[in-house]
Amino acid sequence: MNEADIKSAIFAGLRQIAPESDPDSLGPDQKIRETLDIDSFDFLNFLIALNEKLGVEIPEADYGKLTTLGEMTRYLAQRS
Repeated sequence: MNEADIKSAIFAGLRQIAPESDPDSLGPDQKIRETLDIDSFDFLNFLIALNEKLGVEIPEADYGKLTTLGEMTRYLAQRS
């Protein structure tokens, strides 16, 4: 899976949990939750959906490493 596929999956997931947001406007270093105003429960559901869609296990201990688009893309690329 390449970076474009990963970003597409991330954006699709973000649109599902925050349909009023514009994930395409996210910069690589912007914090996803704060920028798109996503609460912790929705973010958890988003990570679970990413796991199911991409087949990448994301341990709870790694959630803190996935705060920006850049961090999330790199993390998922390394594990897919």
